[in-house]
Amino acid sequence: MKIQTLFSGRCWWATGLSIIVLMTLCKCAQREENAGETEIALWKDGKNGAISITYDDASINQFRQALPIMDTLGIKATFFINTAHIRDNEIPPKFLGRPVEDIIKETATKPTDQSNLFERASALRFAGVRGAVEWHNNAGVLFENGKTDEACKAIDDAYAEVRKQGNKPREWLRGSGENMITWPEIIQFARNGHEFGSHTISHPRLAVMDEANLLYELEKCKEEIGMKLGPDHTFSCECPFGTENERVMEYAYKVHEALRNRMPEPFLEEINRWNDMTPAMSDKPYVQWQRGPLARTSVPLMKSWVDTLIVHDNVWLVLTFHGVDGVGWEAKPHEELKEYFSYMKQHDDKLWIAPFRDVTKYMRERMAAKVSSKREADNIIVNIDHSLDKSIYNYPLTVKTYVPEEWNNVSILAGDKTSTANVQHDDKGSYVVYEVVPGREAILKKA
Repeated sequence: MKIQTLFSGRCWWATGLSIIVLMTLCKCAQREENAGETEIALWKDGKNGAISITYDDASINQFRQALPIMDTLGIKATFFINTAHIRDNEIPPKFLGRPVEDIIKETATKPTDQSNLFERASALRFAGVRGAVEWHNNAGVLFENGKTDEACKAIDDAYAEVRKQGNKPREWLRGSGENMITWPEIIQFARNGHEFGSHTISHPRLAVMDEANLLYELEKCKEEIGMKLGPDHTFSCECPFGTENERVMEYAYKVHEALRNRMPEPFLEEINRWNDMTPAMSDKPYVQWQRGPLARTSVPLMKSWVDTLIVHDNVWLVLTFHGVDGVGWEAKPHEELKEYFSYMKQHDDKLWIAPFRDVTKYMRERMAAKVSSKREADNIIVNIDHSLDKSIYNYPLTVKTYVPEEWNNVSILAGDKTSTANVQHDDKGSYVVYEVVPGREAILKKA
């Protein structure tokens, strides 16, 4: 009985060994079948999340204080600039339409209504009296809040004051001196990897402007940026005051590829600066989570936004800063910025910190991409393509391809670049990670 039990146990052991061998063979076969399987990483370099640091208005301490901190840390940002705030700007703000004097005279006898609100609000900024720009802005706030009648009355009150003071036509006042950045400086910053996007020429309330003047602000700002910096810096725009007015968005998207204001994509959840929704509440592939640190916003709270990205792998944190060290709206001290940016850099292994343009391109390319691969002799050939305009959407995508188990190092020819990648392993098998520009073929072979 003892012998039989022992014998029976040996039979069980032998059977178990056979099962293990069979499972191992099946697993190896499965891994071999996986060779060539390719996927695009959610973020560049397979990071957990993305961060874009953006600044509005081109106030001087963004460049004198914040930018050097970022350069020291190797962080690149996006600056949405008003070209009229640059010392040597070439295209000034101006009013397109009837003579402003004629509009002023007309306001004495004809009240403002929906038929003339946009023309009058556009012209008001050039009335040549103190307070004209602020009156324009106040009317814009009322209009965007659905208070059209109140906006019309605000315009009438403003023009009554213009008539009282007496119109003093003049060119738009240009700043000068140490409070303004220069184009030669911006050109150097752009060469160092920072993005410069449009924030219009002179920061108006676009929602209360007529078509000609709205487009002038958008198109001419883009034109000057393009002349100075090239097409890489005409991709992104932020319409002033964070407007989400549908009419403005429609016009702005005819001029620019991407708006920080709105980015209506089926794959993207947009949580703007004033929205209390949390990223975890969305089930979309990507979440653009905008936060606007104000002067009173604590550093621990700002750090908690970064921590959220490590927990959720589909979140893009878009930060909107304005003033720095007492210059500009809701100015933050540079010491807080240094602490905050250093905290981001500590998590560099998990977070992709990049300009607004680059993250936008990556997401759109990935979501539009079609991946195909085939094994041909001793090679794996991978093709990644999309239907987007490749003259614009040419940002390299991070790709993961499974390779045969016996490959220890892999040579990769992607476009005209050759590189060698170390093989990594997971439950599905051996793989390599590399970059491919969409529309170009990648050829992998054992090194």
